Amino acid sequence: MSSAIVDAAVAGRLAIRALGRRLRGEIEPAPDRDAFRRDLDQALAALPAGLVSQVEWIDLPAQEPPWHDSGIELSPGDELTWLALGRVYASKPLDIWVGPKNQIWARIGKDGRVFSSTRDSHTLVAERAGRLQFGNYFPNDWADVTGSTLQDDAVYESVEGGTLIAAIRWTDSALAGLDALRRIADPQKLVSGEIERFSAGTTTPEGWHYLWHLGDAEIFRSRETPDGGHAIDCSVQGDVGILQRKADLPLTPQTRINWRWQIRSLPGLMREDSLPSHDYLSIAVEFDDGRDITYYWSRSLAPGTGYNCPLPNWKHREFHVVVRSGEKGLGVWHDESRNLHADYAHYIGTPPARVVRVWLIANSIFARQLGRCSFASIQLSDGERTIEVL
Repeated sequence: MSSAIVDAAVAGRLAIRALGRRLRGEIEPAPDRDAFRRDLDQALAALPAGLVSQVEWIDLPAQEPPWHDSGIELSPGDELTWLALGRVYASKPLDIWVGPKNQIWARIGKDGRVFSSTRDSHTLVAERAGRLQFGNYFPNDWADVTGSTLQDDAVYESVEGGTLIAAIRWTDSALAGLDALRRIADPQKLVSGEIERFSAGTTTPEGWHYLWHLGDAEIFRSRETPDGGHAIDCSVQGDVGILQRKADLPLTPQTRINWRWQIRSLPGLMREDSLPSHDYLSIAVEFDDGRDITYYWSRSLAPGTGYNCPLPNWKHREFHVVVRSGEKGLGVWHDESRNLHADYAHYIGTPPARVVRVWLIANSIFARQLGRCSFASIQLSDGERTIEVL
């Protein structure tokens, strides 16, 4: 079945679902940006004198390509918080949208490294001098770490909506300022959420890192298993993240990946090989040719099904292979093993020379349903050498 027919069929089902939810009043209305600005302005005005050095409001339409000058000049050591509210719609009829956490990125100076937040708010301590800039991410991607875009800016014409950002440069301590602000008001719970995020620090499992051009997240966390082993838990809803770890090994006919996983709930509503329904949980292996194979548990596609990623920015890079399907076996630990050389030859073509990384992937951007799983005992082996990834 062609991808166009699959996309049309999936879009039709999603439209019917969205219409039913709309008629039942189950679709959450878009946040009130005017009320947010009014309430936050009132709270900021009530703060003790001397806490806030500068406040700038940035109204960022979804169609505006990066980059937008915030009007704030930062010096090294300056502490700044942004609080953001809004939605960027890929499709209003299908109720597919992203919030500020997945849309808003920033940089300091035109040559500064881009960064985002794990929530709809962020606090930074400036490491360099320069103008703070904000940029829309979706539906584009970054071509480099300074924020050049991968696709033509015309792609932004396909989305609608926007984000309202309050950028607050503190005179001294951001945490002290946020705490004082919370005592007065907490619009949209963003202030308390930012205090929690900032105080908690990183939740990224040790030895792993998030793929830089998707941004950091709070999706994956380490834990100890009852038998004293190590596992990584995943909980994702309305978010996306790719956790990576270096794992360099020759790709030979004997090279395998072994792992254990427990999928407790699937984030997807239907088949995942369509762009508007591409929510899934997986483990992936990246090769030295830039390609990766990602093994996942499908909602309905048969085990053994393989396809190129339906997302435009990923279709020439990522290949999906279904390992398990359906609800049978959810909540139970399963042992898996795949021959990477054989899978590459079967699904993609002539195998490259080496494995370079292992990924854990969680995507719940489209349906925004809760996906939960755990990974353990991840191991790469070529018959002569074994790498204990987790």
